[in-house]
Amino acid sequence: MGANEDQEMELEALRSIYEGDESFRELSPVSFQYRIGEDGDPKAFLIEISWTETYPQTPPVISMNAFFNNTISSAVKQSILAKLQEAVEVNLGTAMTYTLFEYAKDNKEQFMENHHPGNSTPTPIANIVSVEAPSTAPSSKKKDKKEQLSKAQKRKLADKTDHKGELPRGWNWVDVVKHLSKTGSKDDE
Repeated sequence: MGANEDQEMELEALRSIYEGDESFRELSPVSFQYRIGEDGDPKAFLIEISWTETYPQTPPVISMNAFFNNTISSAVKQSILAKLQEAVEVNLGTAMTYTLFEYAKDNKEQFMENHHPGNSTPTPIANIVSVEAPSTAPSSKKKDKKEQLSKAQKRKLADKTDHKGELPRGWNWVDVVKHLSKTGSKDDE
């Protein structure tokens, strides 16, 4: 198999494994980000892996330059990257993106043992959420849009819609007829 076929297979596998995982983000078909740690965790960090044209025979490019990682010292970042590089050398020639993300998740505490979150202000955290985690923003918007309906409102809605939640064809024909009777149709002119 050529490098492109390996990449296509790994891409398909990554999409199926991380489907619905808010920590995973596909930036492009050859570039991925994964947030290690939960939202609001001061020891959370973001890893970006980009495949080269000849990946997996050659190592991927691993980066921690995302804005999300601004509170982490460069020494801690270099330490994490060095440990990930060791894992890359062990897995060279095989699909390793999932392996690297899981390795980082499993060793998060060890990676971040020298990280001491400073006096981080709430403003950068708010920026991080809006800049680096757009997958969390839409979910919060969905929560805002979804109102709590009473039982009576739900019954009324269920009576109006079919089993798919769609209004039946011609549901508003009475309104159309009323409107045309008040304004007159254009054919009358």
